[in-house]
Amino acid sequence: MLLPPITAEPIFNIGSFPVTNALINGWIAVVLFIIIGLIAKKRKDLIPKGIHNVFEAIVEFILDTIQTVTHDRERAKKFLPLVGSLFLFILISNWMGLFPGTGSIGVYQFHHGEVELIPILRPAASDLNLTLAMALIAVIGSHIFGIFTIGFFKHANKFIQLGTLWSSVRKGGINIFIGLVEFMVGIIELVSEAAKVVSLSLRLFGNIFAGEVLLTVIAGLVAFFVPLPFMGLELIVGIIQAMVFSLLTLVYLTVATEKISH
Repeated sequence: MLLPPITAEPIFNIGSFPVTNALINGWIAVVLFIIIGLIAKKRKDLIPKGIHNVFEAIVEFILDTIQTVTHDRERAKKFLPLVGSLFLFILISNWMGLFPGTGSIGVYQFHHGEVELIPILRPAASDLNLTLAMALIAVIGSHIFGIFTIGFFKHANKFIQLGTLWSSVRKGGINIFIGLVEFMVGIIELVSEAAKVVSLSLRLFGNIFAGEVLLTVIAGLVAFFVPLPFMGLELIVGIIQAMVFSLLTLVYLTVATEKISH
């Protein structure tokens, strides 16, 4: 029984670009999104029918959930494309990792002088590159929303308070010390922004990769029936991790677009 390696394995190359099994899984999820989007776009009736009822219910549920955090319908609508896309993509890619054949159907390749079976499909979120990219999108996106909502200088003043420092220097005395403290707090806030990227990416990657290892071990010990409860548990984990990632992103967006009251 071979445990999955911590890094995604390349299946083939496009020029010098390696296409990994996790990337293939991600591409399939994106194609599913495009197909679903095209189907949803075809609705012409004012009152949705059939499958469009499901699409509308999902969108309304996500929008209402976002509004419970923002307490603002307009901001909720602005955040919906980013937060909703992250939630649905992570959810679908996590559940796709439980499809039959994922992790078991593959191609044989030579590695270190030995022939190994490399799975064609691997859960997309079990690749740290993907989770890191999504975390960067979430954190950078929150700053972009903040800049466009409250302005560049007001948003930047949440971190590096140069105006406050200069004002403190002009006043002199104890104000200089207070200004320096506030300036250092801003530097710490910048460090915390980098920590957000690390925590978001590692949390999602660690949980999905650990689940993949668990299922591999269980399936290696007992192939039939016993893995089923663990697969059900992974379905729940897939939902939870998608919700945690998207809700944290929503919190970052909400905080970044809050105006500072003096």
